Amino acid sequence: MQYGYDEFEQFGFGLHNPNRGFVEMYRCYPVIMMQGNERQNVNFGGKIILPPSALAKLASLNIVYPMLFELRNNVKQRHSHAGVLEFIAEEGRVYLPHWMMQTLLLEEGDLIEIKNASLPLGSYVKIQPQTVDFLDISDPKAVLENALRNFSTLTQGDIIQINYNNKIYEILVLEVKPLNNGISIVETDLEVDFAPPVGYVEKPQPKNTMANKIKIEEPSIESKKWTAFRGSGQRLNGKAVKASSSATSNSSATSNIDNLNENIPAPLNLPFGKLFFGYKVVPFGEKKQGIADDDSAPLFPGEGQTLRPPR
Repeated sequence: MQYGYDEFEQFGFGLHNPNRGFVEMYRCYPVIMMQGNERQNVNFGGKIILPPSALAKLASLNIVYPMLFELRNNVKQRHSHAGVLEFIAEEGRVYLPHWMMQTLLLEEGDLIEIKNASLPLGSYVKIQPQTVDFLDISDPKAVLENALRNFSTLTQGDIIQINYNNKIYEILVLEVKPLNNGISIVETDLEVDFAPPVGYVEKPQPKNTMANKIKIEEPSIESKKWTAFRGSGQRLNGKAVKASSSATSNSSATSNIDNLNENIPAPLNLPFGKLFFGYKVVPFGEKKQGIADDDSAPLFPGEGQTLRPPR
């Protein structure tokens, strides 16, 4: 009777087929339920915690490093990718970040299939913050670069979570390159592109109309002035018509009024070292010098004329 690798493993001989991949089913739980010290970097990262038996099995297989895994919820037909941080979980259990359980639609104690995966090195990723609060960060690229150090993979369609200044930000992975379902971001030069956050509204910009593009000259000041009878007359003998005195006086009066409103007083040309403190102030009601204060002075010193000649 002949036995294969599976039979030897079943009987406890400890033999594994090196050409077979790592495929296991575990009960999943969030990282916050794990015994021991609280691991904030795990809850806001992209790595899982497996039991020690998984390390023993992976060591006997031809696994490509870094160890990357595909996580699949066969009931809801959801999947994602992750790296591994430690092998210290209880047997039969796997601990996932909270955002990963939300992405896979998993509850505490649900079964999840985990198998090893080989992903290409990523060169480009486009992300979209899920709230406009992300714009309040002074340097979002530096914050994101620091947060991605806790990730080994990125999967298109996942909504990851990062923690900055005790505030949680959700970020949607819109696109990855090379065009694949998931990429590895371990020791690679990754270009990050930002899409406008959800709920962001751009300020309206002025429309580029022809009136804005063409500089139309404003009418001159002279055209704004109104003058009566601006037309000119013609004589039958062909001689030029002299301008009437009334029209001339009207136009001069109008121009004088306009000049009063438009002209600016000329600056004082004072010699060097001389200061001007204004004119002498004459109090109201003070009589001018040179006029005698005589109440007997006639009010009307002029002479009259009569039409009748003197006799």
